[in-house]
Amino acid sequence: MPLQIAVRLSDAEVEKLDALLAAGRYPSRAAAVRAGLELLFREEREREIVEAYRRGYGEHPMEPAILRAGLLAGAALIRQDEEQLARERQSS
Repeated sequence: MPLQIAVRLSDAEVEKLDALLAAGRYPSRAAAVRAGLELLFREEREREIVEAYRRGYGEHPMEPAILRAGLLAGAALIRQDEEQLARERQSS
């Protein structure tokens, strides 16, 4: 169930937010804030993944070919996430 929360923004932040709406980037302030939260969540998820890899591969180094394949697969997943977010923004 959606939960409504109050967020206090500075005048400058509201002006920037409204400029995004005026430019047609988002249909509403709420949609823009949700998109910002999605970016924040994605960055945090990526940070956690990077840290887990750093710990894991520090203990067990990987062969270069396997590392390259993993990086390519990870890049493909990130592209898919970005494409999904773009589709969601267009539909909201």
